[in-house]
Parts: sequence; structure tokens; C-alpha cells
Amino acid sequence: MKTIDLSSASVRVLNQALHGDVQDREWRVTRPDGKHNLAVGIDTAVAVDIEGHAGYYCAGMNQKASVTVHGNVGVGVAENMMSGSVRVKGSASQAAGATAHGGLLVIEGDAGARCGISMKGVDIVVGGSIGHMSCFMGQAGRLVVCGDAGDALGDSLYEVRIYVKGTVSSLGSDCIEKEMRAEHLEELKELLNRAGFDQDPSAFKRYGSARQLYNFKVDNASAY
Repeated sequence: MKTIDLSSASVRVLNQALHGDVQDREWRVTRPDGKHNLAVGIDTAVAVDIEGHAGYYCAGMNQKASVTVHGNVGVGVAENMMSGSVRVKGSASQAAGATAHGGLLVIEGDAGARCGISMKGVDIVVGGSIGHMSCFMGQAGRLVVCGDAGDALGDSLYEVRIYVKGTVSSLGSDCIEKEMRAEHLEELKELLNRAGFDQDPSAFKRYGSARQLYNFKVDNASAY
């Protein structure tokens, strides 16, 4: 296992080492101390353990790698992720998984506002609660919340499936509660298992798009 100590090495040194022809498959990052842009743009199947808190945009643009943060993260964790997995052992700030196209993002604690904003295919599983405007303009993928959801959940979303176990403060424009059929229970069970959460799928409710904002309608002008 390759170890990089960020109390002596720079973030640039870390990220450059994780790019290109990477020989070591396992990496350990010590003393991150909340630094920003850790482990961004990885394009190879490596495992990276960050032993502490990370700042903004940790594991952004990830492809293929498995990144674990043993602490909390700042804004935009796994932003624009394409594949691989990112696990946060603590909680996440705003815009977790923003615009992400694929892969799996697991947040074991809570996530702040705008979790999954404009998500485009990623799977996000949150062990705690999420903040307001989460999944705003979500286009594709699945969002699972084992706690509560803040105001305007799923505002203006497209085809994301949202599963929430707790209370939803309010639903955003064009987001409605939908029937939980057998295929959804099976899908949710698989997602929870992948995330490592022991939860009963039948305790969740499903939310999705009413599909009334796909095309402009003058009667809906105030909702745009």
C-alpha cells in the first residue's frame, strides 16, 4: 500500500501520483486536514483511503476508483463522477454527487442541501437525512435516503427514482409520491445491500416525476 502524508506532501503531488500509469493498486492518504480537491479525476481502478476530513470536491470526476473518506467532506463530493464508488464515513456538505453520471456514492451520515442536484445516472445512498432542494433537476439514477428529506425534494426532476424512509418536509414542482411495486422493492433492496445498510425496503416511500414539466404549458408558467 502506497502512503502519502499531506502534512508534508501537496495535494498536487497526490493527484498527479493517482493519474496516468499507476502501479500501486491501494493508496492511503494521511493528515488530509480538510484540504480541497483530494483524489480528483482518477481514471484507473485503484482503492484510496483518506484518513480524516476532506474539503471541497473530494473525488470529483471519479472513474473506476474506489475512494473512502474516513471523516466528513465539504461541498461537491463525487461531483461529476462517471463510475467507481465513493464512500463517506461521516457527513457531507452541499451538492453531494452533483451532475454525477454513474457509479455509487454512499454517505453514512447526513448530506446537506442540493444532494444529487442535476444527477445524471449515479446511485446515491444516504444513511441519514438530506437538506432542501435535493435532486433538483435530477435526470437519471436513484437516490435513497434512510432518514428525512428537506423542503422541495425532487423539484423539476426528470426520471430519477427517489426512496425516502423518513419524513419529507415538502415536495418540489412536479414531484409526487408514487406506488411502491415489487420491482421497486427489489431495486431498493439491492441498492441498500450494495451500500451496506441493513434497512427494510418496505419502510420506504417512492417519489418521482409527474411528467407535467417536460414540455412548456402556459397553464404551468408559474412553476417554471
